[in-house]
Amino acid sequence: MIEQTTAAKLAIQLMDLTSLNLQDTPATITSLCESAATPFGSPAALCVYPEHVVWARHECKRLGLTTINIATVTNFPGGYEDVQRAAEETERAVYAGADEIDVVFPYKAFLAGNKELAKRLVTTCKQVTGQARLKVILETGVLEQPELIREASYLAIESGADFIKTSTGKVAINATLPAAREMLTAIAETGGKCGFKAAGGVRTAADAQGYLQLAEELLGRNYLSPETFRFGASGLLANLQSMLAGDQPANQSGTSY
Repeated sequence: MIEQTTAAKLAIQLMDLTSLNLQDTPATITSLCESAATPFGSPAALCVYPEHVVWARHECKRLGLTTINIATVTNFPGGYEDVQRAAEETERAVYAGADEIDVVFPYKAFLAGNKELAKRLVTTCKQVTGQARLKVILETGVLEQPELIREASYLAIESGADFIKTSTGKVAINATLPAAREMLTAIAETGGKCGFKAAGGVRTAADAQGYLQLAEELLGRNYLSPETFRFGASGLLANLQSMLAGDQPANQSGTSY
């Protein structure tokens, strides 16, 4: 059992602090970088659109946030079926200096039965990432059915994903604990080396605690490391800091199983 204050402190270190809005500007990204300098430790990464990767890197360096990775998104948000386009976007993002690429799985093609295309997209993107980490966004709220979520997880892992991620945060249903259980089970059954990222809808320490406990149950406490576990969030950081500073209790009505 992970105590809630412990979960809050850990969640900050496991966070991909995110701004993926079409209105984002260099000033927006500067504010994001500044918010990453917390008294409770730094997040694992900042996740921004590809055009902001260079500026995010510059600002983190200026602020002395040298341990934070810069992540970006490709084939986003629709999970399109053009493999070459996804690969080229990924290659350009790596060239721009991204440490991590969150690529959207072609979930519509997968649902239509074109699993070979889904496999080829992940494999091709993995081939161009070099040393960058590849995180594959499954869009579990659209896949919906547990058996489909688990099958997509297996496919992504077997195709070279370094992480599998629940959601883009751009659809009606994003991260849920039942979907996370299917994904984490697939990870456990394939050797426990692939990472997991819950994104979209994780807003409070109580929410974070639920995912951390589930991962610990299925994969052990050592799995709760930035190398294998992440939260993708924008609003979560403020809630965690407020709780840890003693300004407010954690929301006890967080995500449930």
